[in-house]
Amino acid sequence: MPTTLPIEQMTWDEKLCAMEALWADLCRKENRLESPAWHAQILQERAARVASGAETFLDWETAKRELRNRLT
Repeated sequence: MPTTLPIEQMTWDEKLCAMEALWADLCRKENRLESPAWHAQILQERAARVASGAETFLDWETAKRELRNRLT
């Protein structure tokens, strides 16, 4: 049975609470979610690029600094 929420009539706080409740429910049932078939292929390709040295990683602080520098 579908549930309809009066989104246009809800306050900002009510909307956030609804989103949090939905997210909490989805997280409890995460085993029901299957990754699409193409996802495994993409992950394999990316792992191969990392293994071959074609891709590298930055730590989060460095990545944020570089992004900020690009945007200023």
